[in-house]
Parts: sequence; C-alpha cells; structure tokens
Amino acid sequence: MSERVIPLVDQRSRSRAINLPTQVVPATGLLGDALGRPLRDLRISVTDRCNFRCSYCMPKEVFDKDYPYLPHSALLSFEEITRVARQFVAHGVQKIRLTGGEPLLRKHIEVLIGQLADLRTVEGQPLDITLTTNGSLLERKAQALKDAGLQRVTVSLDGLDDTVFRAMNDVDFPVQDVLRGIEAAQAAGLGPIKVNMVVKRGTNDHEILPMARHFKGTGVVLRFIEYMDVGATNGWRMDEVLPSAEVVAHIQRELPLVQLDAAAPGETAERWGYADGSGEIGVISSVTQAFCRDCNRARLSTEGKLYLCLFASEGHDLKPLVRGNTTDEQLASAIAGIWQGRSDRYSELRASLPPDAASDGKRRVEMSYIGG
Repeated sequence: MSERVIPLVDQRSRSRAINLPTQVVPATGLLGDALGRPLRDLRISVTDRCNFRCSYCMPKEVFDKDYPYLPHSALLSFEEITRVARQFVAHGVQKIRLTGGEPLLRKHIEVLIGQLADLRTVEGQPLDITLTTNGSLLERKAQALKDAGLQRVTVSLDGLDDTVFRAMNDVDFPVQDVLRGIEAAQAAGLGPIKVNMVVKRGTNDHEILPMARHFKGTGVVLRFIEYMDVGATNGWRMDEVLPSAEVVAHIQRELPLVQLDAAAPGETAERWGYADGSGEIGVISSVTQAFCRDCNRARLSTEGKLYLCLFASEGHDLKPLVRGNTTDEQLASAIAGIWQGRSDRYSELRASLPPDAASDGKRRVEMSYIGG
C-alpha cells in the first residue's frame, strides 16, 4: 500500500482566539486541568525548520524546496519566549524542553538558553532545561550549549546501520556524525544523555539489538518509541507499529532486563535496567499503552500557539497577547484559563477505535511544528 501524503500548508493557521479573563487567576504553582493534572512540563518549539527529511516526521514530498516556512518575523523572539515561559513557571512548570524542527538551526539558541536558565521555580529552584536534537550540529555546539545553562540533551537516532540511517533521514546524512555529536555532548557534561529511536516495523526494527548493544554500559539511556499517528503527512498505519512489549522481549532474549520504577510523576517512558547493572533502556508506548491520565505537558509552537496535547488539531494563539498591551498578570491568567479547561486524552480514546483505524478523523498538528 502506498503512503498517502497530505499537504498541510494551512494547518498552522488553525487556532482559537483567546479572551482575556475578567478576573486575575493567581499564580500559585498549583494549577490543575479539568482532570486534575498539574502543569509541570513545557515544550517550546523554536523553529519549524529541520535539515532532515525523516518520512515519519517531515517527508520530502511535502517539505520540499518550495515549502513555505514561517518568516522570521512570525517567530516569537527569545525575549517573548522567556516572558511566556516565566508565566508557565509561575503556574508550576519545572522542566522546559526546547524542540523544533531542529532547534540547533535557530541562530544564537544559546542566548535563549541563558535567559531560561535565569528563571526559578515557585520553590526557588533552577529549571530542568533540556533540548531534543537530531544530533547533526551537536558536535560543534555541545560545549556552548552547556556553558549557556543547558543541562541535558536527547538525541533522535533511528539506527546504527549507515545505509538505514541515511535512508531514514532522507538527506544522506552519515550516522557517524551523530555519534560524534553524542560523544561531544558527553564530554561537555550534557547528561545523562537520552537517545530516542522511533521503531517502525519493517523499516528499522532489525536495528533494535545493535542499538542496545552499542549504548549498553555507556551511560546513555536508549529509549524506543512506538511509531505514532502524529499529524497528517507520515502515512501512519497500525500495522507498522511495533509494540513496546515486543521490543522489550526481543532485547530480553540476549540482554536480560529488570523493570525499574518511574523516575518522576508523569514520566512517559517505562524504564528497564540491564540485569548486570550496566545501564538502562526505556520504552515509550504512546500507541499501545496510553499515559494520558498523568500527562502534565503543554507545548508552545515557534510562533506562539499553545497546544495541550501532542495530537491536538488546533492551538490557542498567545502571540496577540504577548505582542499586545497585556500585563504579565493578564497573560498568566489567560494561560491558567486554557489549562483549567484542558480535558485532552487522545491516546486513551484511540484505544476505543477499530484496530486498523489510522486516526479519529481529525487533522492533527504536525510533530515537526510543535516538537515531540
């Protein structure tokens, strides 16, 4: 069956207007949504551009040389991002992850990291500031990122076989350059480093064991992610999903594992340690085992739209408030009103769909636009 590619040029324009609340909502750090879930994690996309063309994220058929990326004037400035982030922190956010696109393509990203590193949680503690990258620019930027205040990086890497990796990134980028980037990040102290592998049945599932062998004992935490139905351009099909349970069983046959406790509330990865104590792996079962009930994450797009779920079909446009005459109190109250009304639980609802259903009929925002 051929993959269906759907252009998404107008998808970014879908958003809800935000009305300023008539009453100020105090920022106490205890904000909860309609299902009682706290706000703890903010993911910020700093660019909609990427230098890879992975078929499951930014397929070349859609994101070609004529694709209309957002103009620089449409992007939130670093100062605007920091202002928004400060309001989220006042409501309880403790962790900020910078994403893209490929975030290291945003010029002077170290300046933004430095500004975010100056923020403090409601308890007065530094934020946990992380960044997800494809690793292509990491070797040259790792030390500068660390010096600016970045604490950890997560690197997307879908296989060690150079032929497979070049085919998956679809720009003929060599895997060795990414591995050197990981080594540079380790040397700079950006750890513990996590490596995310999206597993697509029939494409790179034969790379599971080689990846496990390679990173075992290195201090790098390898995480296997189920191929997700994010957006509308990747031609997702359920028969290409390899359940995490099968991934664990496959590794167990050669490298014995023991299950570990969750690292933190709302943690998306199920943790497994090597029985000999030489490290751990994680599996993220976003298709076969929904974790909506503990989700404490919000997502801010590169031009200021707030998304409450990775699978959302529209966002809430904060940019008019950020660039208008609103006070910080008003901006914080608007954010509070949006979060308090949140009831998203797409992955749980997906479980009620027929086994071969590829979507619930809604056109969702692209992962390349709001990050993973």
